[in-house]
Amino acid sequence: MHQHSWRRSSYCGQGESCLHVAASHSTVKLTESSDPTGAILHTTPAAWAALVRSVKESHRHG
Repeated sequence: MHQHSWRRSSYCGQGESCLHVAASHSTVKLTESSDPTGAILHTTPAAWAALVRSVKESHRHG
């Protein structure tokens, strides 16, 4: 099984509320720093890219 390398988001809230992302060619995993082994969301790279694109567009027009 391939070990994912977790990366911390550059946009973190106060304290321990940070999003961590790990990606491979087939999956993207997301977790929150205050409970990194709790809830881990799995998605596809295409769905992740669409979400990031949408958030960036919303931020530009916000």
